Amino acid sequence: MKSVALILILVATASTCLEAFSTKKFSVISQQPSRSAHTTRPRQQPPRHTSSSSLSLAADLETVALVAGQENYGFAIVGLIEAGWSFSQAPSFSHAKVLIPAAVSAVVLCAISGPMITSGDASSVALGLEIATVVSLLMGASYVFRMLAPYSPSPKEIAFGGLLIAIAGFFSFSQNLIVDGFINLPSLPALPFELPQLELGQGNDIDTSSMFNIAPNASTE
Repeated sequence: MKSVALILILVATASTCLEAFSTKKFSVISQQPSRSAHTTRPRQQPPRHTSSSSLSLAADLETVALVAGQENYGFAIVGLIEAGWSFSQAPSFSHAKVLIPAAVSAVVLCAISGPMITSGDASSVALGLEIATVVSLLMGASYVFRMLAPYSPSPKEIAFGGLLIAIAGFFSFSQNLIVDGFINLPSLPALPFELPQLELGQGNDIDTSSMFNIAPNASTE
């Protein structure tokens, strides 16, 4: 009965993540028609011209909200599926510890980082991606501990698969942080000396025009 209750809790958490993601996705997509409806109203004053940088930033935030939001909620659901499958292989009270990391990470991803990533605010999106990056690191560490354990009631191959997914999530979230400009990496200092330059093309001064001249055909007697 305890195993059945734990599985039902996992299913309820997964359904909550799916419901939260579908709601956020619908709200992000529905923002575009609302803005177009406001722009069709006649105005006495000429409309203000927004800069191209602000428009590109808004487009980037909408793209991050859709793409990174899918990755965030998908990572939570995949973690719950992996934990539920591992627990179903050997259901016991002592083996229920494999459900704790997945359940906690799903709650954090669905209740905290997910709404922040899909909010559309630059600071909230950055913080949500940072939280998701940390969660992926912690989930990867939990999979490593399970693989290094001397005894595991469930096969360790599924834990290795979860580790690969956690690594992929870490690189995806961190890439969004760096590429979209939410965090700036420190630049390398300039070298105090100049590197030697190799002189190439030493045969450029050779006259090669005569090599391509075709000798005229000898006249026949």
